[in-house]
Amino acid sequence: MPTYRLHYFDVRGRGEGIRLLFAASGQKYEDKRYTRDEWNLFKPRTPFSQMPVLEIDGKLYGQSGAIGQYLARSFSLYGKNNIDALNIDVVVDCAKDFVHEYVIAVDEKDEERKKCLMERLTSEVIPQYITQSENLVGPSGYFVGDSMTYADIYLYDIVDNIIRLKEDAISNSPKLLNNRKLLESSPRLSTYLKSRK
Repeated sequence: MPTYRLHYFDVRGRGEGIRLLFAASGQKYEDKRYTRDEWNLFKPRTPFSQMPVLEIDGKLYGQSGAIGQYLARSFSLYGKNNIDALNIDVVVDCAKDFVHEYVIAVDEKDEERKKCLMERLTSEVIPQYITQSENLVGPSGYFVGDSMTYADIYLYDIVDNIIRLKEDAISNSPKLLNNRKLLESSPRLSTYLKSRK
């Protein structure tokens, strides 16, 4: 079995979905968290001058999406066939569209423009995304198939961020609420969620 080390800041951000994959699978890894000063020293070693970076047996790999897909495949969380994998990718890519909008609003430097972007995010983008996600949950309560996959884990993290921004965002979304309960009832994931920062 490979030796894994995740390099990321001491925040959830783009590293949290990867941490959730490790937790859900029960796979051991080192969670190396950086301060800004430590990051400046490590940055020249990274493939793209950004994190997260996954180190596998001493080799560094970048891009959170590629890392997530690799780990999901490695940990049998990518469905049972290519159609499952396609459906997982659909769910994850829809979430990435939302993340793009989210990052634009949250990272905006101009206060007046940020206020407008955040208003649009909470009044239009989030409700639209939540409705879209609610419609993607399958009859089993999972997004794809009858067990937890990368789609469920990725969406769990995204919805977590949405709830921190808009507490009642999924209060009228029974399928998403049930999906979260299913994931939180997973012993490995539950243990991690109770202990995470």
